[in-house]
Amino acid sequence: MTKWIGLALIFAVTPLAAETTTYRVLFAGDDVGHMIVNEHENRLAIDFDFKQNGRGPTMAEEITLNDDGFPVDWSITGTTTFGSSVDEFFRVTDGTARWQDATGTGEAAIDDMRFYINQDGSIYSAGLLAQVLLADEDQRMQVFPGGEAYIVERDSMSFDGAAGTFDVTAYEILGLSYNPQLVILDQYGRFFATASPRFSMVREGYESADSELRKYAEELSTERFVEIQSEVAHSYSAPVRVRNVRVFDPEQLELTGPMDVLVYGNRVASVQETGGPITEGEVVIDGAGGTLVPGMYEMHGHIGQGNALLNVAAGVTSVRDTGNENAVLEDLVNRINDGIIAGPRITRSCFIEGKSEFSAATGETVETLEEALYMVRWCGVRDFHQVKLYNSMKPEWAETIVAEAHRLGMRVAGHVPAFSTANAMIEAGFDEITHANQLMLGWVLEDGEDTRTLFRFKAMKRFPSLDPGGEEVQYTISRMLERNVAHDPTIAIHEHGLTAVNGEPAPMARAVIDHLPTNEQRSVKSELFGTESAEERAEYVAAFEFILDVLSRLNERGVLLLPGTDLGGGIAYHRELELFQKIGLTPAEVLRRASYDMAVYLEQDEDLGSIEKGKYADFFLVPGDPTEDLGQLRQIRMVVSDGVVYFPNEIYPWFGIRPFSEVPRVSVPEQVSAN
Repeated sequence: MTKWIGLALIFAVTPLAAETTTYRVLFAGDDVGHMIVNEHENRLAIDFDFKQNGRGPTMAEEITLNDDGFPVDWSITGTTTFGSSVDEFFRVTDGTARWQDATGTGEAAIDDMRFYINQDGSIYSAGLLAQVLLADEDQRMQVFPGGEAYIVERDSMSFDGAAGTFDVTAYEILGLSYNPQLVILDQYGRFFATASPRFSMVREGYESADSELRKYAEELSTERFVEIQSEVAHSYSAPVRVRNVRVFDPEQLELTGPMDVLVYGNRVASVQETGGPITEGEVVIDGAGGTLVPGMYEMHGHIGQGNALLNVAAGVTSVRDTGNENAVLEDLVNRINDGIIAGPRITRSCFIEGKSEFSAATGETVETLEEALYMVRWCGVRDFHQVKLYNSMKPEWAETIVAEAHRLGMRVAGHVPAFSTANAMIEAGFDEITHANQLMLGWVLEDGEDTRTLFRFKAMKRFPSLDPGGEEVQYTISRMLERNVAHDPTIAIHEHGLTAVNGEPAPMARAVIDHLPTNEQRSVKSELFGTESAEERAEYVAAFEFILDVLSRLNERGVLLLPGTDLGGGIAYHRELELFQKIGLTPAEVLRRASYDMAVYLEQDEDLGSIEKGKYADFFLVPGDPTEDLGQLRQIRMVVSDGVVYFPNEIYPWFGIRPFSEVPRVSVPEQVSAN
């Protein structure tokens, strides 16, 4: 690759006299949008727009660079994925940097130039950042509005396309978010592509590189998590005694007296009163009077390597994946099961979507009922727990699809197909309705209104016009009880979308925001659903209060509510459980719901859901009593997942997270090996 210092050499090799470069945005291989970059001398104009699953960002950027490639004037306008307005800028004048993003404004006097990390701009800025980092002596620097970024060179490769062969080099930018940002530059140092296992953006004419780039991104991610696993996973060649703990009994909703819990391999070998004799060769972990809780279930996950270990660190040892690419998910499950990387136990859903201009790229898209039935049968012989149907599925197909899934022993869950209602899907045989808005929109929609777009979020403003105790609501609740239909409300994401205000920490983040890396802090200080006025925000807040009221009534009547976030789980899952307390469950009932009840629901309670002899060793340790205070979940000191011991305080720094707790005291005999 051509070696260069700063942008001056790039400009000499390829002058920036009026040039336009177009990039294609690909999601799971489907072309869903574009990024068009117009360059003239040191000025850039960027048009960035893509739509997937009826939503996506639309951004316009104007950037002026100085001679060293640093932005000195940058404006970003448009709308975010969920429709929030963007009016972001960064300017350097008279030795002072000033900026504005969704979290507010800031300024700082500068002696040495720093790169501004935008909040809502296009991915092209990652290429600009890569250029200035590579020109820096140690390839790391402090950035605005805070934090430090650094770059690591990975691999070189070549791609053939419309403009000939490009020799490219892959880099990872680290330090700003939970996971690295992959940036691929061509031989002139210009942005060529970025990718993740499910997404790529690549220079037009080179779209054929999509599959290879996504595979490469997954390989890089695997390498990272293999390295992390080698550092944070403690697998002992001996029995492990967790000494002096109280054990949460989910069936009795109470804590035991002081106990020792013995683990051998991946099973609980014994639960016995503490203080008994220790046999030779045992590893002893001092529980210091804390509480052991059975591993919890995230019931609305879209799991990937990037959040798999963060779920484990949060005590989430099982995840029900509710929609993913089948091949990508199967590979992930195999890597976790083989111990190559860490992650929770995964229960798979068969995601089937209908064909339309708004189709979600995740899962399998079908155009006919016959294709849908084929996918049901395909999943039925591949150990899928359930079928999940989505927005563009034709509602008239539902009854036939449900019958076939039930014939094959699978449950059926999902969104309510557009132009239908939850009541209709309950009658068609759905076993579970996904998302609170999907359950409730049928009460307020008018004929012909399309929920495949952002309207499925905006229409929630109508909820407060309803009486939560009224006949229409009560009819749906009664039918759910009669048909034994469960509900996966994803309360936390509704809270974030409906109540978050720009510049203020969202409710789900208030207890943790100071522990998060810079970009993650900014994301949880930004609204998710855009509003035009304080009055409109008040309508959304009232809609969330309506949702909580209805969920409280569902819980009181006996409808089974499932805890899941649709936010990746991890730390966000703890907020989901706090919201379950707000709708009427006690802390002990919340813990039971998150563990034992979900094991029963998924028919896994023979092996999971409680801490008992013979069951899998999936549990975690907190210092206090979580049956009194669910805030204890943020203080997890240790997690045992499939018999492997993890300490969150060792995991979190890999993701830029400041730890929440201390590692318990561990005694390992000399003769015991630890992998």
